[in-house]
Amino acid sequence: MTENDARGWIEQRFDAEATERVARFADRVIAESEQQNLIARSTLDAIWARHILDSAQLIPLAGPIDETTRWLDIGSGAGFPGAIVALLLPAQVTLVEPRRRRADFLADALCGAPNATVITAKIEGAQLPSQQIVSARAVAPVDELLRATRHVTDISTRYILPRGRTAHVELESARRGWHGLFHVEPSITDAESGILIAEKVRMR
Repeated sequence: MTENDARGWIEQRFDAEATERVARFADRVIAESEQQNLIARSTLDAIWARHILDSAQLIPLAGPIDETTRWLDIGSGAGFPGAIVALLLPAQVTLVEPRRRRADFLADALCGAPNATVITAKIEGAQLPSQQIVSARAVAPVDELLRATRHVTDISTRYILPRGRTAHVELESARRGWHGLFHVEPSITDAESGILIAEKVRMR
């Protein structure tokens, strides 16, 4: 997928103002990557396809979203997917990032997004109300994520977890350790990658 194709996907689904917010954020990530390793240098020229669209594709999987929806993004790093969600949706988005320098970047880059909150912590230490949506991109195995988020989720929480090419393996692992509804959605940015969806999760 080309950069124009990826940006076009966003433009077809969100208004011009939202798309421009995302474009400005992308510019900030590229500039900051000169100072710290936010994303792989090999992906800087493909930031829309490799990171922005890869994040935005989670939004249709979340169901109805409004300004009361609580969306938690764990290990946000450079802001993918959490920052993109906050810039495109009215949901209340909390980005949890344990690395101070990255969290400081996110807080500064998202200072104009009143629906975004950045917390510098590991998820285990974050005190939050139950979240409707939880996302995490390339953070930890699914079993670890489910355990680490028990205190900030409930039976109604939907997990949307990009898992790359291990999605189906992690699906089976999750089913062995947890009750719930689990399935894998195909990624639109990589035909061999998947997004694990988990709902009504509880320990066996």
